[in-house]
Amino acid sequence: MLQNLAISTIATTSTSTRLLVISSSLSKPFLSLSRKLQFSCSKPFTSPHNSKSISYYKPPMNILNKLGFGSKSPDPSTMDPTIPQGPDDDVPPPGQQFAQFGAGCFWGVELVFQRVPGVTKTEVGYSQGLVHNPSYEDVCSGTSGHNEVVRVQYDPKECNYESLLDAFWARHDPTTLNRQGNDVGTQYRSGIYYYTPEQEKAAQESLERHQKVLNRKIVSEIVPAKKFYRAEEYHQQYLAKGGRFGFKQSTEKGCNDPIRCYG
Repeated sequence: MLQNLAISTIATTSTSTRLLVISSSLSKPFLSLSRKLQFSCSKPFTSPHNSKSISYYKPPMNILNKLGFGSKSPDPSTMDPTIPQGPDDDVPPPGQQFAQFGAGCFWGVELVFQRVPGVTKTEVGYSQGLVHNPSYEDVCSGTSGHNEVVRVQYDPKECNYESLLDAFWARHDPTTLNRQGNDVGTQYRSGIYYYTPEQEKAAQESLERHQKVLNRKIVSEIVPAKKFYRAEEYHQQYLAKGGRFGFKQSTEKGCNDPIRCYG
């Protein structure tokens, strides 16, 4: 009887070992895929060394979700869009005005506007979506409808709106739909988001002028500015603070140094 018990134990152990090996072998392709997807993304998801730990870091899973793996984000169509689709209710300081632009990854776009004379403040954030108070993860999932935007605060006595439009057109390719270079997704769409009828008129006229010199159709949207959700702190002035590699890029007014998009 003791002999039978020993044989049974060995058999059970052997089965467990085989199951463990099978389980391990099945998990490796998914781990490998996750790693490959993580490093294929053109935009890094790590924060600078002097920032706090970011708990929402799950970009590989977001991409895997699109492939049919893992849990999916809530359907934004079931959420109340009243707040995020409302107007930007923030008020600039006296004598200042707001402008909003989307032109791809907001890190590089912000630096462009930081260098424009007369711009007194810039913030990166999310707008034009359906989800209230979105996180960077929500926006990167492609399900929230938000765009990565820069809200520009400027002194109209020192900087006219047309100067901001010139910087907008010069920064990106307005003929690529939902894409700027390797950054692909609705959060990278080209857009001018106006606060006043005067801004709307100037934006439309500027688009028409630029369309005449381009041989492809401009796909930039020109719509009213909606509620602005300020992005997580480590995104703010990302390139000016050093970006991924700690190489600070100049915000000096009028600076023409090439912009390294990811630091």
